[in-house]
Amino acid sequence: MKVILQQDVKGQGKRGQMVNVSDGYARNFLFPKNLAVPANADNVNKMKMQDKARAAQMAAEKAEAEAIAEKLKAIVVKIPAKAGSGGRLFGAVTTKEVSEALLAQHEININKSKLVQDEPIKSFGTYQLKAKLGYEISGAVNVVVTEDK
Repeated sequence: MKVILQQDVKGQGKRGQMVNVSDGYARNFLFPKNLAVPANADNVNKMKMQDKARAAQMAAEKAEAEAIAEKLKAIVVKIPAKAGSGGRLFGAVTTKEVSEALLAQHEININKSKLVQDEPIKSFGTYQLKAKLGYEISGAVNVVVTEDK
């Protein structure tokens, strides 16, 4: 019996796949637990429509990530920080602070977990952080740490 999986089923396949299983397995296990639906014409069409919608959504998200990467090239994020003698900061500038400053100054929302910081920022100066925007697209965030007065 051909069925369309509604969720990942160990040993059978992933969500959205059409697989061939025994009649008893489908009737007694997959259908009662809503893990699969029969592969009739309506369900196959619905699956194809969902695949098209998912592909369109992925294309839109990829285009948005590319647009954000282009915006990041032209902007500089300024972060004021307090420091002691010798220009060393009290603490360090974190990706959370960079994310919040990016949102406040340029209205670009990038999650702090998507910003990659090679080493901690512990002194004044200009730094460049990598932003992983998804779909193998990354951008560079230019950060300037200035003295807080």
